[in-house]
Amino acid sequence: MISLEVCANSTKSAIEGQKGGAIRIELCDNLAEGGTTPSLSQIEKTRQLVDIQLNILIRPREGDFLYSDLEFEIMKQDIHYCGHAGCDGVVFGILNNDGSIDKKRNKELLKIAKEYDMNATFHRAFDRCKDLFSSLEDIIELGFDHILTSGGEKTAPEGKDTLKKLIEQADNKIVIMPGGGITEENINELAKYTGLKEFHGSFRSRIQSQMEYFAPIDDTGEYTILQTDVNKVKEAILNANKI
Repeated sequence: MISLEVCANSTKSAIEGQKGGAIRIELCDNLAEGGTTPSLSQIEKTRQLVDIQLNILIRPREGDFLYSDLEFEIMKQDIHYCGHAGCDGVVFGILNNDGSIDKKRNKELLKIAKEYDMNATFHRAFDRCKDLFSSLEDIIELGFDHILTSGGEKTAPEGKDTLKKLIEQADNKIVIMPGGGITEENINELAKYTGLKEFHGSFRSRIQSQMEYFAPIDDTGEYTILQTDVNKVKEAILNANKI
């Protein structure tokens, strides 16, 4: 049985993902920037309203994955907040400036997560590593539970060959979870090709605003909201399991 983790950009998206049959939510903010840590109030409210597993993205800003001391302290505090809020896991990744895994700092964050019995996913910072295969070994050694990856390409379908090699190397020591460009249309082919059982996507649709007045200074895009679509989630699960 193939399952989905839904990348939710709001509490409402998380609720829709759950309704659609997702097994897990990755809650984040600012998806247009690649995702950042959501507010504490949004984390707490989502935890109240969502019964399935809830993981939180720990990323203090957009851009690269080389963080200052200040940003690192913020990341540590955010993981504590997630633990206190009763979240199931956290999603993060820190690199060195040479494109390798920052083992020291990632280990510190993992230690905090384990204090609250939270699982940990190494996110798509992995796809920015200089050597994916040596980095995979570092991440396994550190003790992460999942790696979210597109196989080093812009989308997971484009990186499917590398994904297969990563799966073989991982040898069930960690869950390789494809993410990036996965839709209800292409998930079946990718599932067949890789043999993987967990996939990650946002499965969103554009929802029209309920505003009746449209200010002339605004682009029409200001009056729509990208939100996880329960029907797309259901369709993705249905299609993925047609193997």
